[in-house]
Amino acid sequence: MSTRELVVLGTASQTPTRRRNHNAYLLRWDGAGLLFDPGEGTQRQMIMAGVAATDITRILISHFHGDHCLGVPGVVQRMSLDRVPHPVYAHFPASGAEYFARLRHASSYHETATVIAQPVRAPGVIAEGAFGRLEAHPLDHPVQAYGYRLVEPDGRRMLPDRLAALGISGPRVGELVREGGIRVGGRTVTVEEVSEPRPGQRFAFVMDTRLCEGVHTLAEGADMLVIESTFLDADARLAHEFGHLTAGQAARVARESGVRRLVLTHFSQRYPDPTAFATEARRHFESDLVVAEDLMRVPVPPRR
Repeated sequence: MSTRELVVLGTASQTPTRRRNHNAYLLRWDGAGLLFDPGEGTQRQMIMAGVAATDITRILISHFHGDHCLGVPGVVQRMSLDRVPHPVYAHFPASGAEYFARLRHASSYHETATVIAQPVRAPGVIAEGAFGRLEAHPLDHPVQAYGYRLVEPDGRRMLPDRLAALGISGPRVGELVREGGIRVGGRTVTVEEVSEPRPGQRFAFVMDTRLCEGVHTLAEGADMLVIESTFLDADARLAHEFGHLTAGQAARVARESGVRRLVLTHFSQRYPDPTAFATEARRHFESDLVVAEDLMRVPVPPRR
């Protein structure tokens, strides 16, 4: 059975606290493992969460502020130590290519893992595969920043009652799916007759940014939106000045974009009580809300 879940490795912003490590999030998506924004201490958090280096198939960095990338050296070196057998693709803003090169080779080590750098040079699709379509869209921060969206293609859901009524079972079901139609009782039965549309799932990751077009593009129709909420609305001026969102702004984006599960994270150390973020967000988003905690696992909602 496939697994789709978010493993939260860290939820702090610029400064870690006793309870919150710097950023890092692993999205398990069937056989893929997408590691977003590995901040300082990510390797240790992976051990605490039961995440192996071999679980990672892609590294995605939104921007090159330290709390979003200083974990790269430890993660990359751990990949070589554990001899990860598959290539690992790294996506990041092209303007930070030199930073990534320095982080990747921050110290001497025996490099056995294959890490393939794929800088993001323009918005749009940056990778496609069995996992679906991976997109990057620009955000509004003092340095170049991108958010990421994973989009699964739409498909079809087979309907057991219709299959049974037509006497289609076992290997013939697979044949029908592969061929699009098979002969049954002197006529051709098509996939459309025995199935219904199944919308593909969507996951969105939005880190350090002011409100901008990219935020809404990424969030649109997301089954799960992981989004920064560094500040509370009382400090909205500071949020804008430093290129961040408030919990209220993040929640309004989720409501306007039809998000199903909203995950708030990247909390400033100035706020000791995380329940304040939930209280503020629920004024605008009354659906499925999660205030992220370190080492939490958040499942992607079941299909619609």
